[in-house]
Amino acid sequence: MARPCECRPRRIALARTRSLSHHIPRRFVDVGFDRNPVREMDPTVVREVKRFCRSIDERLDRGEGLWFQGPRGTGKTTLAMLVSLHALRAQRAVAIYTVPQLLAEIRKTYDDDSRHDYLDLTSRLASVDLLHLEDMAVARTNDWVLEQLYTIINDRYQDERSVIFTADVEQPPDLAQHVGERTYSRLIEMCGDPKQLSGEDRRIKVTGR
Repeated sequence: MARPCECRPRRIALARTRSLSHHIPRRFVDVGFDRNPVREMDPTVVREVKRFCRSIDERLDRGEGLWFQGPRGTGKTTLAMLVSLHALRAQRAVAIYTVPQLLAEIRKTYDDDSRHDYLDLTSRLASVDLLHLEDMAVARTNDWVLEQLYTIINDRYQDERSVIFTADVEQPPDLAQHVGERTYSRLIEMCGDPKQLSGEDRRIKVTGR
């Protein structure tokens, strides 16, 4: 008796999310644990990220996430991109956005000529194996922004789907000012305590300015 292939749900998920942003930016295509700047980062944080990546399928199946916190230029995005790279190599569906980009995509759904309607886009965002959000604390906060972030995160929270994100905040509770208390509460449960990065802004250090 013929049985459906176990990989079929994964292929369907990949097909459904193909229109979402899932490309690793050129700057991060070649990042690796054995290369700078990762070799220069806090080894405790790097080890935790490496463990996550080594068991990427199990972590995503359980809906586990990661939160990278710290000042600008300390490597948060580099480590988050490493996780997304491992997920993509494992043939998992990944969506990668900065929060301002994501909010702009949502606004486009209100246009008459939009290729997606609002419910279609939020459904696709809810169905990816991994949602990678950069600059969670950057968007200017208003009621509309808080509503969109809550909708996206709550959908994934209810379905136990993974989120990784970066945020330039000094203390974890500061994030609630940018995303709202309800969203912050869910992110804490999904991603646990933030992986704290510190040090000088490497981008400024490299240019010598």
